[in-house]
Order: sequence, then structure tokens, then C-alpha cells
Amino acid sequence: MPHNSEANIATADALTLLLHNQHAISAAIEEVTKWLSENGVGNVAANAVSALETLDTNAQRISDAIMQLRQL
Repeated sequence: MPHNSEANIATADALTLLLHNQHAISAAIEEVTKWLSENGVGNVAANAVSALETLDTNAQRISDAIMQLRQL
């Protein structure tokens, strides 16, 4: 079955945009986490750090998928 390279490129481009959004969300959560930590809300900050870890894990997987699509 032949690969549809145009579809792969479009999918990779869309995933790239989603990944950029994910990085922006991560940066915002980092800023909020810093503020929470500095203002004595450590337990909430710890929850935010967990969310950041999930974003990082998923960002790596999205990056891997983008690379695979671009190589097809």
C-alpha cells in the first residue's frame, strides 16, 4: 500500500502546531507553579509539576511521531 506523503506532511504539520501549543501551555504552567511555590501554596505547585511531567512525556512522543511521519 503506497504512503500518502501529502497526508503525512499535513498530519506532521498539524502535530507540530499542537506541539508548539503544548510548549506554550507548559511555559505558562511553569510560571504559575513558580508563583504558587513562592506564595506558600506548595501542594498546588506539586500538582502543577505533575502536569508538567505529563506534558513533557507527551511532547516527546508527539515529536517522535512527527519525525516518523516526515520520514515516510
